[in-house]
Amino acid sequence: MKISEFKEKVSKNQIPIVVDFWAPWCAPCRAAKPILEKLSAEYQGRVDFLPINADESQEILQSMKVFGIPTVVTFRGGKEVGRVVGAQNEQNYRGMFEALATGREVKVPLTPFDRMLRLGAGALFMMVGISTGNWLAAGIGGVLAFMGIYDRCPIWRAITGLFKGKEKSV
Repeated sequence: MKISEFKEKVSKNQIPIVVDFWAPWCAPCRAAKPILEKLSAEYQGRVDFLPINADESQEILQSMKVFGIPTVVTFRGGKEVGRVVGAQNEQNYRGMFEALATGREVKVPLTPFDRMLRLGAGALFMMVGISTGNWLAAGIGGVLAFMGIYDRCPIWRAITGLFKGKEKSV
């Protein structure tokens, strides 16, 4: 697909669209593909689905700043409203489709494992940094720990809410 075709499809589509950037050699892409196709059939007429082979559409990947696959990007009214990199479970993908179909904000929640991994790694870095006097490591630990709870932080939501209206269209 050429970039002009992609931009026209996304900007002129009357209903929300889910774009899947994938490649045939990518194992996580192959795992996500049947889930996305199933959801595409379930939400037919309410959400469109557009798979894009990353190997054949490098210009689109560069334009969209897609650096890893699988990447799923959601659009509503020609504007990007959500993005997730890496294979997700059916529940997370279903949440994206449902949010698009009902007009809600598109969010992919952290899994409990991801949350605990971030919190644990952050705590470890902070402890090592504090015990050795390496404040850079302690700061990195603080950022890692925050990445485990940011989606629940009311201050973070307030700050990011200020930038919601400044999203670019394709």
